Amino acid sequence: MSEPGRISIELTVNGEAHRGEVEPRTTLADFLREELRLTGTHVGCEDGFCGACTVHLDGASARSCLLYAVQAAGREVRTVESLAGPDGELHPLQEAFRRNHGLQCGFCTPGMLMSALELVESRAGGDPPDEGEIRAAIAGNICRCTGYQGIVEAISEALDDRAGTAE
Repeated sequence: MSEPGRISIELTVNGEAHRGEVEPRTTLADFLREELRLTGTHVGCEDGFCGACTVHLDGASARSCLLYAVQAAGREVRTVESLAGPDGELHPLQEAFRRNHGLQCGFCTPGMLMSALELVESRAGGDPPDEGEIRAAIAGNICRCTGYQGIVEAISEALDDRAGTAE
């Protein structure tokens, strides 16, 4: 039974079942960061504008600062922490960001990676998107450091690498 004013929730985060009690207005971002200690999900504007808090909810990009944790109950959430392998090996998208200088301060990087991941996974086995499609996929994410070129090049490289391994 939940404490008065709190709601019990169950959800799957990065493949693991989690339970928690939250106040009805607790955001998913705050639940991930404060209750589950998954601090890779960044909170920037708290208005859904910057994209730093982007996670996947049931396989689609979502702004975790705009969702209440109770809205994620019974659903599957994937955060940036899920990308690296169990031995710490970087995901190909993370490696491409590293190689192409797709990050500087790193604040926007988790949201950029999760938005880019949705594009990469949606295009598996298909024709790689052009630069315009890549830019459209990350249009909801703001970077104040890089000018986006390294980010676009990293996503393009990850898509090219994925297409090369699918052949």
